[in-house]
Amino acid sequence: MGHGWQGAVLKLMRGKDFTFTVTGAEQVTEDYRRVHFTDGGLLAAAGVHPTMWVRIWFAGAGKPHQRAYTLVDPDAEAGTFSLEFALHDGVASRWARTCAPGDTVDATLQGTGFEAPDPVPGRLLVVGDPASLPAINSLLDALPGVPATVWFETQHASDEELPFRLDPGRHELRRVPRERDGADLVARVKAELPALADADPYVWIACDTATTRTLATYARKELALPKERVHALGYWRPS
Repeated sequence: MGHGWQGAVLKLMRGKDFTFTVTGAEQVTEDYRRVHFTDGGLLAAAGVHPTMWVRIWFAGAGKPHQRAYTLVDPDAEAGTFSLEFALHDGVASRWARTCAPGDTVDATLQGTGFEAPDPVPGRLLVVGDPASLPAINSLLDALPGVPATVWFETQHASDEELPFRLDPGRHELRRVPRERDGADLVARVKAELPALADADPYVWIACDTATTRTLATYARKELALPKERVHALGYWRPS
């Protein structure tokens, strides 16, 4: 199956296509699955950087659908990586539940990019959820000496078992159950973030699109943080 008009647009934007092959999978929690791949030459061609992501193509109802996923533990020498799927009712989750070694999936590299904050911040202030957990872990790995506070929105009881890469001496995790379409997360962050924003912070926000937009606007306008010290990207839209 072709990639439709979205694929054509990505081609015009110089997106590069690769084919990944499944080598195995593991059920991390009832609602979270990790799938392992060989990279089809991706990492040799593009290198590796923190929070690196690719667009994966899935077929559904006879149409192509692309979803973005962060690479987990990319190994350029071995040509391998994993992807983690927060499972729900959708084409990507259905594929992740049933894929088997030897299955292949098409991917396009276009749009990824990350530059570590310079100078190094005094504290990371991170807002995310299971969809952005791989990127959160990658960010924490990239800045190992920086203290961090993470507000993490949860939806399932099994989210307590998710694979955070936290240093208990440097990283604080604040869980926030998802209520009122993210409004509780917004309220909690607005109430608690200002007390931590005087330590030369770097604010990183990646949750649903509406919540991300609201909190990014708050950080930039109401807290007057410099735009280069606020990174925000909506990872999903509520159905």
